[in-house]
Amino acid sequence: MIPAAALERMIDRFRAVEAELSSGVAGNSFVKLSREHAELAPIVEAVEAYRSTEKQLADTEALIADPSSGAEMRALAEEERADLKKRFAEQEHDLKIKLLPKDAADNSSAIIEIRAGTGGDEAALFAADLLEMYTRYCQLQGWRTEIMDRNESDLGGIKEAVLEVNGAGAYAKLKFESGVHRVQRVPVTEAGGRIHTSAATVAVLPEAEDVDIQINDKDLRIDVYRAQGAGGQHVNKTESAVRITHLPTGIAVAQQTEKSQHKNKAQAMKLLKAKLYEMERERLDKERSGARKSMVGSGDRSERIRTYNFPQGRVTDHRINLTLYKLDRIISGDDLGEIVDALVTADQAERLAELEAAH
Repeated sequence: MIPAAALERMIDRFRAVEAELSSGVAGNSFVKLSREHAELAPIVEAVEAYRSTEKQLADTEALIADPSSGAEMRALAEEERADLKKRFAEQEHDLKIKLLPKDAADNSSAIIEIRAGTGGDEAALFAADLLEMYTRYCQLQGWRTEIMDRNESDLGGIKEAVLEVNGAGAYAKLKFESGVHRVQRVPVTEAGGRIHTSAATVAVLPEAEDVDIQINDKDLRIDVYRAQGAGGQHVNKTESAVRITHLPTGIAVAQQTEKSQHKNKAQAMKLLKAKLYEMERERLDKERSGARKSMVGSGDRSERIRTYNFPQGRVTDHRINLTLYKLDRIISGDDLGEIVDALVTADQAERLAELEAAH
């Protein structure tokens, strides 16, 4: 059973947030309270459903135990009790999942960085496949995507790309994609038909908002230069590309996809904020949990997480030992959700087991 006191605290906090919002609070406080309200609302709804079923179950138990109830009435009550017990167990499990400590960035939009790894041209072609896969998956979720940066290789692959994903809860689903993705297939450049193994690295960052992180202008060095590569005469004739270096950390980001220097600067600042926000989150996580590393998402970007085997048409996620023989539909993005949802469920189950073991 979930402690009643814990549920009361949740409802009390929800009412307090509603009261503060209705009092006319503004600015950053309004943004933070609105976020918290959006997170608490589905939990409170689940608590109310859970309590309603709990009361119905208690009433049914009392009816069955009442000697004055007729045999027919008790038989009907016993049948209803079985349904109520099943519903109550499902609601209790759902509520426990909702009550798990949340990653502060779970409701954020996301930024996906994809880089070609070992494998030369074939790795770049695979990186391009991953970019298309994530773009399609995000579209199916109803999220808006935008290419922030794209550095193409000679054969139409990508050396690196940055995809912005705008949508509530995008980071919560995409965060387990960080790591090394490996592909096994016959490259288009291979005349002998031999299978090669190549890799690409994916890093998923939560998109930081102004209320999440503040950057001091004096900590930045901003350089402008002429963009390189494809893009037409305009791109190469004007100093529209922007590189921003955060001096205290040494983190540098560059943007050159837009014709406007102003737009490239805005995109670079967005990416820099995301990187600094993630760095701070990782530092706090290590302090709080002793660098807990879960089975599903350790955050280690050098970890091989998934293999895409084209000759056998299979995709294997090594963290949860999940193998699906539908590579075409996964690499197209249409069925990537099966793996994403399985990873989210595995993480929830792992954290729930840890919580229950601690109690």
